[in-house]
Amino acid sequence: MFKTTISISKILVLVFIVTFSIPVRAQQKHRIGFSIGASALTKKKLQQISDAGIDCIETGLTAYINKESLTFTLPEGEMMKKMRELKQAAKETGVEIWSIHMPYGKEIDISFVEEARRQKVVAFHQQVLKYVAVLKPKIILFHPSYYLGLNEREMRIQQLIKSVQELNTAVKSMKATMVLENMLGPALLVSKGNQERPLLRTVEEYLTIFKLLPDDVYAAVDLNHIAQPEQLLLALGARVKTLHVADGDGKAERHYFPCDGKGENDWKAIFKALQTINYKGPFMYESTTRGLGSYRDCYHELSKLNK
Repeated sequence: MFKTTISISKILVLVFIVTFSIPVRAQQKHRIGFSIGASALTKKKLQQISDAGIDCIETGLTAYINKESLTFTLPEGEMMKKMRELKQAAKETGVEIWSIHMPYGKEIDISFVEEARRQKVVAFHQQVLKYVAVLKPKIILFHPSYYLGLNEREMRIQQLIKSVQELNTAVKSMKATMVLENMLGPALLVSKGNQERPLLRTVEEYLTIFKLLPDDVYAAVDLNHIAQPEQLLLALGARVKTLHVADGDGKAERHYFPCDGKGENDWKAIFKALQTINYKGPFMYESTTRGLGSYRDCYHELSKLNK
């Protein structure tokens, strides 16, 4: 009887220790990440990210790109060396490179109507993919377009579909998943009336275009690009593979930090939507804050709203 009592006591102590020694990150619903350019990712910076309890990052090669000429600022050998060094530093510090934000801009548009321009952009993206494949990301994120000329939306959609089909083959060869991001579009026309907003600007347009895309191409939802983003989350459901977390009003590129209280997002509704669609990706911020620890703190503050 005495031995049994001792055994039970030991078990209770062990349960107590295990329960209260589980890391905070293991208890939370989503992993925490944020977007940061590859040129800023020194090993020291990655260690700081890890020490702040941040699980993963999204990165991109913008600093190494000339957006006008679609060329790189470094020779291929140096680019590959930088990618290998970054991958090793991430491995040593325990920070996952979750996603790559592919380049975008006026001259980097996969929906160009002019076939030669579209092919040039696709070829450029293929080279970017060659570099970032070294990093072994899970997600490759593309913008569907830049601003459009007037009355060319349907042609742009057809060109987008061609580019997605071509690039998805390369993405899958990396064992990654291709996603398209929803774009800002409070109205079809920009204020001057001489351009149309980018593709994927509304819930309806997103759903229409996605019916035309391969089933293994998924969605990235930017919570700052659309008013009531929870509606887009619910509409896309299981096709949502990653997020860009920021606050806003759906009228302009705000990218407010969610816990600064400047935006109009209903975070309770957003977290409820994430729960409803069983979102399993990270809570990936695309907004800045003063200290790295604020990313995790803000997540816990927001997630409490859904309890």
